[in-house]
Amino acid sequence: MKEKLTRKAVLIDVVLFVLNVLLLLAIAFLMIELNQTAHALEYIRENPSKVVFVVATVLFLSLLTFGYLYFESTFVLANVLKLTEMFVLLDLSLFLSFVFGRYLNPAARPFAFFAIMCATLLGRREAMFLNIINALLIFVMDININLIDLTSADMWQYCAGLLIAFCSGTLVVFVSHKIKTRLQSILIVFILLVPIELIIGIMQILFTFNEEGVRQWILLGYGALGALFSTLLFMVLLPLFELTFAELTVFRLREVTAPNAPLIRKLKEQAPGTYNHVVVVAQLAEACALAVGEDGELARAAAYYHDMGKLVKPEMFTENQSDYNVHNELSPELSADIIRSHTRDGAKLIKKAHLPEFLSDVAIQHHGTLPIKYFYAKALKMTDGEISMANYSYPGPVPQSKIAAIIMIVDAAEAATRSLAKRTPDNIEALVGSIIEERMNLDQFVDCNITMRDLSIISHTIGQSLSGVYHTRISYPKIKIGKKN
Repeated sequence: MKEKLTRKAVLIDVVLFVLNVLLLLAIAFLMIELNQTAHALEYIRENPSKVVFVVATVLFLSLLTFGYLYFESTFVLANVLKLTEMFVLLDLSLFLSFVFGRYLNPAARPFAFFAIMCATLLGRREAMFLNIINALLIFVMDININLIDLTSADMWQYCAGLLIAFCSGTLVVFVSHKIKTRLQSILIVFILLVPIELIIGIMQILFTFNEEGVRQWILLGYGALGALFSTLLFMVLLPLFELTFAELTVFRLREVTAPNAPLIRKLKEQAPGTYNHVVVVAQLAEACALAVGEDGELARAAAYYHDMGKLVKPEMFTENQSDYNVHNELSPELSADIIRSHTRDGAKLIKKAHLPEFLSDVAIQHHGTLPIKYFYAKALKMTDGEISMANYSYPGPVPQSKIAAIIMIVDAAEAATRSLAKRTPDNIEALVGSIIEERMNLDQFVDCNITMRDLSIISHTIGQSLSGVYHTRISYPKIKIGKKN
């Protein structure tokens, strides 16, 4: 995913990369200190070539990673939290590999933990590349620092570790998008068993015959433990990463959109009309997002929270009113100020609940800088002078993402469709077309990467979906049926 990088962002990235190189070398120094009989400094003096090779490898792999992110995944470099998260995962993976290899068994190391975490938090393509970096880093540490303390006769285990880290990590990245709930994460154990047990079994057949001709099949058990540890670490540490780095994983998305989520439950109780509106908007936003290749779950979650600011004064919004309209007693300017404040109020509520920043971004962007036409027209009728439209417009910013633009369109389309006499797909699509055209004329899509093709698909999708939501019902016959004798 490409994002523009400022000079300041690149400078911060370089500093973070340098700090991480130093941290990786510090971890290597700690491994030497804990694993060798001699002190680390003495080991370094006696094995300068190994140490230089480790340092050179860390530097080269770091430069390679920076280059890959710069040309292929600038969204990681553009987000300091994302980059920090990646470094934490890499350092943690290396440290855990040492601990499990040193104090349990080399085959029991959680090789796939890093890959499944990267696939979930950073993306599958990024996970594939970073998994290779992780596997190479562990392999280089193995053969140069001898951190798992194997004899030359057991050197095959170094190669087995490299193969297991690469193959199990690659496999788990391929299947990661199929895991939709935390309970389904247990399936990762059985998926990982296939490459781990296969590699260990083949390696043992080829290399582990001793003088008595007995194979060390116990390593298969340690390999199964490695699969189990990878899964358990993923299940335990993922919620911590979600909270620390404000991540919106598929698991987190389903939790924040559950009916018992605190803000959604509050919206249902205090603003039932708004709740019914956001439920329909969420359904439409998900369908539109999937139609244009965006994340449907993310669009659905953002739609659920886009009008959360209406919780501050729910009675001020039409969908929550009965016959009495409070705005009849207020000036148009005050009414407009109350209406437009719901975007800022929503962002504040979302941040206060420690929910991911993307949700608050959509809440404040979904009306962009659009005018509040009803109260602007009302004000024009009450005065003979000129009125600034800026005083009757939302503060912005305009949508910064395709999902925010989708929700801007769907939000207006759902409300406008209620006023249509005949809600056929063609009528709804024509209405949505006029809504999109108006927003284009007002430059609401200039800061997001939405295309004309996307807008056409969105218009058609809304037309089909809303005609199903507001479908025509048959007239029931007016016949009174008495009690059966």
